[in-house]
Amino acid sequence: MTSAVLDEALKKAALAWISVGDGPALALWVLPLDGTLIVVSGPGEQFAPGLAEATRATVRLRGDNGGLIVITEAVVARIHPGTAEWTEVAPQLAAKRLNASGTADEVVARWASTGCAVVRLTPVVEQPALERPQLPADSGAAEPRETPARVQTPRPFRLHRVKRR
Repeated sequence: MTSAVLDEALKKAALAWISVGDGPALALWVLPLDGTLIVVSGPGEQFAPGLAEATRATVRLRGDNGGLIVITEAVVARIHPGTAEWTEVAPQLAAKRLNASGTADEVVARWASTGCAVVRLTPVVEQPALERPQLPADSGAAEPRETPARVQTPRPFRLHRVKRR
């Protein structure tokens, strides 16, 4: 039995912050389906390193105001192409996929051929979700990761010398 806050957050979720192990929480597009969340990742889709191979993940959901309202542990189960679950879930996920190139059937076929991972995240019932007032007080913001994309900003160009007074 899950809490009312978690149930409502799962129903309304379109985006969830999902972290695997000690990794950073990544904002991933999700599809709520029967009290679970469905996520697609892989080539040509969103980047979720380690999610397809994981057994557990931490899911953070936001409320209507955009702020964090619940944190829960979830069991990760990969849905494989050709199974009955795949034929039920993948077309629903593809139909809700925004900016997809092609029809829902073409998207599902591409996911199967390129090895995209479709996973189901089911909240762990034995472990209660963190809700207010147990939520962390800090912002949850992480330091920016190092990247070669950072460049030093050049000084502005001045045609004439500026006199100081």
